[in-house]
Amino acid sequence: MKATEQIKHAALDKALDYFLEDPEGRITKIMDLLDKAAPADLFPSQRAAFRSAIDEKNNWYRLIMHMLDYTNPQMRDRLLKTFIIDGNLMAWPKQEQARREHGCNIPWAILLDPTSACNLHCTGCWAAEYGHKQNLTYEEIDSIIDQGVALGTHVYIYTGGEPLVRKHDLIRLCEAHPDCAFLCFTNSTLIDEAFCQDMLRVANFVPAISVEGFEEATDARRGSGTYARVTQAMELLRSHGLPFGVSCCFTSQNAESIASEEFFDWLIDQEALFAWIFTYMPVGVGAPVDLMVRPDQREHLYRFVRRMRQESPLFTRDFQNDGEFVGGCIAGGRRYLHINAAGDVEPCVFAHYANANIRECTLLEALQSPIFMEYYREQPFNDNYLRPCPMLENKDALADMVRRSGAHSTDLQEKESAADLCAKCHASIEAWAPVAERLWNDSADSMAAKRRDAGQGLADTDKEKLSDQGRTRTVPR
Repeated sequence: MKATEQIKHAALDKALDYFLEDPEGRITKIMDLLDKAAPADLFPSQRAAFRSAIDEKNNWYRLIMHMLDYTNPQMRDRLLKTFIIDGNLMAWPKQEQARREHGCNIPWAILLDPTSACNLHCTGCWAAEYGHKQNLTYEEIDSIIDQGVALGTHVYIYTGGEPLVRKHDLIRLCEAHPDCAFLCFTNSTLIDEAFCQDMLRVANFVPAISVEGFEEATDARRGSGTYARVTQAMELLRSHGLPFGVSCCFTSQNAESIASEEFFDWLIDQEALFAWIFTYMPVGVGAPVDLMVRPDQREHLYRFVRRMRQESPLFTRDFQNDGEFVGGCIAGGRRYLHINAAGDVEPCVFAHYANANIRECTLLEALQSPIFMEYYREQPFNDNYLRPCPMLENKDALADMVRRSGAHSTDLQEKESAADLCAKCHASIEAWAPVAERLWNDSADSMAAKRRDAGQGLADTDKEKLSDQGRTRTVPR
């Protein structure tokens, strides 16, 4: 770290110490400082929302205060400093510099699979039978993190398989990289007392527990008794004051359950601090198309999540419908990428195609590989950010990029062509398009003014790229 960066880091560290001595009394002052220190294009919508929360003392303010009060002091201060200072305020300018220097996407976060193994035998999932054959070694993950940090990436998210099959290695990596924040998507059944003590010790690891809904839905797919084990894990984390959230796959079968006040109230009662909602995609040979959500279900989720953000003390991300806050698709390394357990560097956790393997090239070389450069040139895929995805909302866009780049299927079970995958989405795309256009062009919507800004959700480097390409976004009138 350069001397000027060390000085800035020390000043930010001291400012957070000042805030944490009296969070409620000093939150406005610290927000003023963060706004001055943060680059203008570093999540401006999110920062504005937090500013409004503080001014209005609304549900998000209650969430912030609850999180600060709830989280074990042994972990809280170090986790906040790592995520806010190292993972964002210090990281973003370095990422922007790397984007300009290398002429490609540089991720804010890297998703990777330590293993494709799992300890459960969920219906429709192959991991428990096949997944033990693929693992990233400790040394390989350590190298990925080192390379990412050199580019400014300090946020790492474990997927799988079940990542906690490798929990001892994951804790070692937390220890080796105290300037990085780690999130883990987990079924939670391997969380125990020893792991909770490890979380307290390293203070930079947060689990996101996968939930299908309530007991009947969870046990039907994952096996009898799984729901009870999930709630036990939540209780154990709660008893130690350890922060956690949930991840939900939104399907046609659980849509009414997930997007319900009853479910959100249950999450809040469990002390979950955040909920990530992912719309189902029919990835993989034989993946059922009937689980894809209907337009009315997706519109209900769109409206429900926005209402809950005004009322509920739960930080919620609806990844498919929130494209308008981040300038459309964030995959392809624009804000994240995915590395599977075989080392294949994929543009998206749902797009299993690659030209590069981390065992054969550097992270930067993977970001400059043909499929990643296709994403870089084509993003955003649609001027309507409610249609962000090259697979789920833009007909054959992913298939065209795979064809042009010569990327191969990286599916660990059975290879699926991008053309076949995209074909499964054609009917859904046609059904969603008119709904997305109606929502996007609604002049009465609270986002209407922002949607008329051609730079909405874009970083400075995004705008510079579009300018270099001679592209001008079409925005609502």
